[in-house]
Amino acid sequence: MSASIRSTIVSQFEQVAAEQHHKLAPLTDERPLMESGLDSLAFAIVVARLEDSLGIDPFTASEDAQFPVTFGDFVRMYETMYESASA
Repeated sequence: MSASIRSTIVSQFEQVAAEQHHKLAPLTDERPLMESGLDSLAFAIVVARLEDSLGIDPFTASEDAQFPVTFGDFVRMYETMYESASA
């Protein structure tokens, strides 16, 4: 399922970047989120859409959640939360 979560996340980043007229940087695991090409509004849209499609929002689900620094951190946070919710 993690490959599916990653592809869903990449798809949302690409779609929101296009809709918001942002130039998206290549989404590697090492890419800092602040350098992805999305601004805070676009990022919020991505998180809202991921909650709709995956049924989870790691940012509100855990009070001690660490804010992800890289794109890889972001994906792993969703994968971990999805696995916990599915167990």
